[in-house]
This record gives sequence, C-alpha cells and structure tokens, in this order.
Amino acid sequence: MQLPAVEVSHSPESKFREYLTSRPRPQRYTEQQRDMVRYIFAQHNHFDAEQLIDDMKRAGFRVSRATVYRTLAKLVDAGLLRRLELGPRMFYEHDYGYPPHEHMYCQKCGKVIEFQNAAIEMIIREVCQQHSFQVGDHTFIIRGVCSDCNKARMTKRRLDLV
Repeated sequence: MQLPAVEVSHSPESKFREYLTSRPRPQRYTEQQRDMVRYIFAQHNHFDAEQLIDDMKRAGFRVSRATVYRTLAKLVDAGLLRRLELGPRMFYEHDYGYPPHEHMYCQKCGKVIEFQNAAIEMIIREVCQQHSFQVGDHTFIIRGVCSDCNKARMTKRRLDLV
C-alpha cells in the first residue's frame, strides 16, 4: 500500500539543518549528511544502516560507517526518521511528511507491509484520553507470515502429501 504524502512546511534537508543549528552546541551540516538526507528521502522504503551504507556506496557516494550511524540517530531525534525493531535488526523509515500508519512484518521473508486503520488510531486516542496521557508517538507492528510465504508453505505441504 502506498501511503499518501502529508504536506510539510520544510524540506527534510532544511528541517535537519534547522535541527543541527538549534542544538545546545550547534553542529555543522556536512556534505556526507546532506548526501544521506537527499538519498534517504528520494525514496520511501524501510532500510537498516548496513543496507543504507551498501546502497549509497553502490550509487557512488563516499560515506563512513560512523557518520551513517551518528546521522541516523540525529535524524530520528530530529523527527525525520522513525526507528523500527523488526527481527534481529533495527530498521528506519520516513516519519516526516508521512501519515501515521502501522506495520505488518513477515518473519519468514522480511517483507514489511504498511497500513492505515482509523479504528486503531481512534482506540489509541481514546485510551490516551482515558489516562490523561499525551501521546508523542507509537509503534504498532504485527509479526507473522505474509500471504506469499503462506502460499509457498501450503504448496510445499501439498507436494509432501504426493
């Protein structure tokens, strides 16, 4: 499912630059950070740090592993990326410019399916309201087996019966 983009007032790059300069000890916006932000926000997918490093190197960018890990942490802190714990690795996705949504994670093939459900959002709002709780963010991940992997498993079972 392709999620609709949400209108934002700043580009991810200018939002990140603003974040860096607003720190107690302002930080400079480096060329590697700029390349990372542009690369990450040019596509919408779930990725881990090692995958990002490999993809950027294949695309001809010079990135250091340390800079990637530090910059990913800053992008999460700035509210531009969301960190998702899927399986044994930490994945990232866009948080800035995308609507609230949930995930289904296939534990067999690693596929991530995004979905929106108004009833889930309403329940979260109601529960928070009942407890006078100010929600900042939430992560809702359903772990299981996707339809493709289920079909493959069913086909294999049928073949085992022959």
